[in-house]
Amino acid sequence: MYTIVVDWYKVAFDEMTVYRHVAPPSMEAWSDEFHWHDIIRICYQAGDFLEPDEVFVFTNQRPESYQIPMEATGASELMGELSRRGLFPLEMLLEAMQSQGELVCKTINRG
Repeated sequence: MYTIVVDWYKVAFDEMTVYRHVAPPSMEAWSDEFHWHDIIRICYQAGDFLEPDEVFVFTNQRPESYQIPMEATGASELMGELSRRGLFPLEMLLEAMQSQGELVCKTINRG
């Protein structure tokens, strides 16, 4: 049985925190979270014809990113909130979506 990402990958947020809940088929489910104020870099990569776009959120809490496929439930809303908060402006998102696989990143200055 084929399942799509939207069925098993969910991202949500509130004023302080972003939450991920992932329950892939035939694998153990997991959840994690990160805080808005910990974000230090955001990258967006447009997929090709058969691959989804993805956003990578880096925080000051761990070296690896939080990878979020744009097909995930709540991913579009997350991108809207990233834009609203000035963390990844809409014009940068539009540029990234047209970049044909290039990684488009914005570093967040917290100084």
